Amino acid sequence: MAIDEIVTDENLLKVLDASRDARVQALSLVDQIAATGPIENASPEALQEASKQQKLLITNLAQLRGLHRAAYFAARQTKSQTSEARQEVDRLHLQLQNLYYEQRHLQGEILACESYDHTYQQLPLIPLEEFLALKPEHANDDEVTLMIARIDHERSEREALEQKRMELLKRKQKLIADNKKRKEDLANLDKELEKFIDAAKPIQKLLDKNV
Repeated sequence: MAIDEIVTDENLLKVLDASRDARVQALSLVDQIAATGPIENASPEALQEASKQQKLLITNLAQLRGLHRAAYFAARQTKSQTSEARQEVDRLHLQLQNLYYEQRHLQGEILACESYDHTYQQLPLIPLEEFLALKPEHANDDEVTLMIARIDHERSEREALEQKRMELLKRKQKLIADNKKRKEDLANLDKELEKFIDAAKPIQKLLDKNV
């Protein structure tokens, strides 16, 4: 593959062109000096032409150095930009990895929440069909809203039953207290009756004697 097909940067292409021109100029100068022979035997015209070619070569070399310097600074700038771009890519890649790990963590948390055996799932709720028969306004509710409504219904039912139980308990306690009082009254009545019987015994004896 030719070097022109490998190098595509404009500054480097200028360096290659100037390098080729300088090389051709140098070879031409070498050939001319070789053809002229020793300097002391060279004609003034040949020496003048050689001097002219040498000046052109120096000019080409100066241009080549300038282009080389420009290409060097351009390459250094490109290298710096490439380094900054690589750092940005590395930063974005690290950020992407962090997001990936966070996504996996959140997916794990979601799975744990979905598989968690919550207490409400163990509540002895009435069957869904029976609930909807009692509360038809919830027939089109979503799953979450429907579950909340069933739990609220169960809570209200239990509160009503608890209130009724407390009322029955109060009635029971009142009946127990009434029964206790009646027992005490009966016990007192028995004592009074025994006292009455004991007090009536002398009179009974007296009556028995007179009969």
